[in-house]
Order: sequence, then structure tokens, then C-alpha cells
Amino acid sequence: DTAVQEPDESTLAAADLVAISVPMHTALRLGVELAARIRRRNPRAVLVFYGLYAWLNADYLLREWADFVIGGEYEEPLLALIQALERGEPGPVPGVSDRVHRASPSLARIDFPEPDRSDLPPPRHYAHLVMDGRIVPAGYTETTRGCHHTCLHCPIVPLYRGRFFAIPRQVVLADIRRQVRQGARHITFGDPDFLNGPTHSLRICQALHEEFPEVTFDFTTRIEHILRHRELFPEFRRLGCVFVVSAVESVSDLVLEKIDKGHRKADIVEALRVLDEAGIAMRPSLLPFTPWTTLEDYLELLDFIEEQGLIEHVDPVHFSIRLLVPPGSALLDRPDAAEWIGPLDEASFTYTWTHPDPRVDRLQQQVATLVEQATREGWSSHTTFAAVRALACEAAGVAIPAEPPRRGHRPPPPRLTESWFC
Repeated sequence: DTAVQEPDESTLAAADLVAISVPMHTALRLGVELAARIRRRNPRAVLVFYGLYAWLNADYLLREWADFVIGGEYEEPLLALIQALERGEPGPVPGVSDRVHRASPSLARIDFPEPDRSDLPPPRHYAHLVMDGRIVPAGYTETTRGCHHTCLHCPIVPLYRGRFFAIPRQVVLADIRRQVRQGARHITFGDPDFLNGPTHSLRICQALHEEFPEVTFDFTTRIEHILRHRELFPEFRRLGCVFVVSAVESVSDLVLEKIDKGHRKADIVEALRVLDEAGIAMRPSLLPFTPWTTLEDYLELLDFIEEQGLIEHVDPVHFSIRLLVPPGSALLDRPDAAEWIGPLDEASFTYTWTHPDPRVDRLQQQVATLVEQATREGWSSHTTFAAVRALACEAAGVAIPAEPPRRGHRPPPPRLTESWFC
């Protein structure tokens, strides 16, 4: 895992094939760095990129780094590719793209194997849960792949197009069991949306609690699902759920409509009430900078966070997030896309765009610099929030509030030591 390990040079030099997993934007950046290193050290090695961001960026990867690219349910195509290479068969492999043949994402239901983490570092090398003065190692697993929903800004949509696959309960529990044996005392369910299959998810949590009653968990789900399945949350709390990540994104109904998010500002308030009553903290993820966001929208978002007592619930990096538009994004199909989209920056894995109000782009850059400094220097949530708000007020030409940010009515929430992006 190149996020926490230094690749072994002798292994890279001896490898006949290296398969690089790139499920997210950051992973793709790390993967390209690794590919460059392998090409210098071992130019004869076959390089395969697989995962969401591999397929979205296939044109660039196949031209610059990769011999093969796989998207979707990758296990069977990857195995078939390796077997074909061993047999010396050059023909196209179903589900595998190369420089001549471009394959669609593989969406065949597979027989999910139990994950083998024996060669990976134990949980203590990864994110930890901070709660009630304790810090414990956190594990990670998934109960589903893909997503039933089709939010326009989501990188899952171009591949899965509303489909999702449930991973068998015994496979998920076996993965959790191994991580608990290695020291994990908290599990993050990293599904794009944990409640795509609510009965499946609930049964896994019940089995987890029965076997490991001391292990807590968190998951990600959309505002719409919190409201639709509100009766489940007291049970999730009883079973050990300590927080829920939800993609609030914005409190501008216009922005939420533009990305087809499926909720409005009023729904966020109601979802917070549902979680409060269940005793579960919400950790919102945000998308504050889009082509449609105004400075007034940004100030309204900050006001909402303060009024709702969420300052400590938002990881500071979320105040700076700018919309990414990867190749193949469903946003490109919007009728108004030509009004704001710029050229594709292949090496950055996103289309460029410029806000019609240059003050918004300047503010985003300033906030990004500030939250990086705040994180590096260990500023408190309230100090960071006040500094972000001062920048936003300055940009909008309004007075900076004389009073410090209000302390929320909610207790400090549990959190992970690494920010999670939904």
C-alpha cells in the first residue's frame, strides 16, 4: 500500500506484471507516481490500472503509462488477463482495455473472494477513531459496490450507471474478523452508500455486534436515505454506530439541483434531527465550490454550519473542496455544460473550469491554503472556522463578525484521524 509503505525496489525490478488499484482521485495520483518509478526501474513490466479512476482516465493512462486498464468489477477480468498473458495469447480480454481495444466496465456479478490482507500493514498504520478521549485503530470494509443513485458529479455513475452489487455477508464478516484480530476496534464501512441495501447492511451490523460487541462503526449514506430509513438509526446506534458521513455538499437548493443530489436544505435539517434523536453524530462532507456557487451561498453555508452546531463536525479540508469533473462525468451531459466547462487537463485527471465570478476562485485558493496551514499547525476547529469566515466576508465585501463562532449545542463528535471524502 503505497499510501503507507515504501515499495520494495527489488520486487519492482523483478515483477513481470504490476496491477495498480486506483479507486479514487488521490489513489490515481499515487498510482501514476508508482508507474513512473516502475517504468524507470523495470521497463519490461506489464502495467495494469484498475478501479473507478482507471477507467475514467483510460485514454491518458494507456497513452502514457498503462498497458491495460480495467473498470467496474475487476477481479475476473484481471485474472483472465493474467492467464491470457501466461498463455501468450495477445487477443482482447473481455472487460480489459488496451491501446487498440476499448472495453466497457465489467458489470457481471462475481463470486466475491474473502479479502486477503496478510501482506498489508495492520490497522495501527492507518486511520484511528478518536472518541471520548480514546484513540483506537480503525479498520475498513465494504458491503456493496457501485451505487443505486446517479448524482451527476459522482465518479461512480459513468461506470455503474445506477447498479450496485451486494457483497455476501460471510465475506464481509470474515474481512472484519481478520482486522479485529489485527487490532481494529472500529470499522468504517466505505460503501458509496451503505443504505443502498438497508436490510443487507443491518444484518451485517447485527452480526458484527453479536460477535464483537465492543467494536464501533461508521458508514456513509445520503440525506435522502437518512430520511427514508429513519426507523433504522436507533438500532444502528444500539449496534455501535458512532457517526454517519453524509454528502451534504451545499445548502444552496440551486447547486443541489444542478448536481441532481436528491435533497434540499430543509432535508438536511430534518436528517440532523433524525440522527440527533438516535444519538448518532453526522459528519457532513461538502462541495462548497462549484460553477454555480456564489459568495452569498458560501457565507450561507458557513452560517448554517454555525447555527446547527456543526463546526466540530466538519473536517476543515471540506471548506475548500472544488468540483472535480473527470473524463466521462455525467455533468458533461448537462445542457449548460458548454457555458462553464473548459479543456481536459489529462495529467490532473479533470476538466478545468473557471467560475464566472473571479472572487469565488480566489476565495477557494485562499481557503485551501489556510486549511492546509491550520491542519499542519493543529488549529482548533473554531479557530479554523473563524479564519475561513473572515476570508469569505472579505471576499464578499461584508463585515467580519465581531463575535467568535458560537459553541454548538451538540457534543464534540467522534472522528477519524484522516478526512474521509464522500
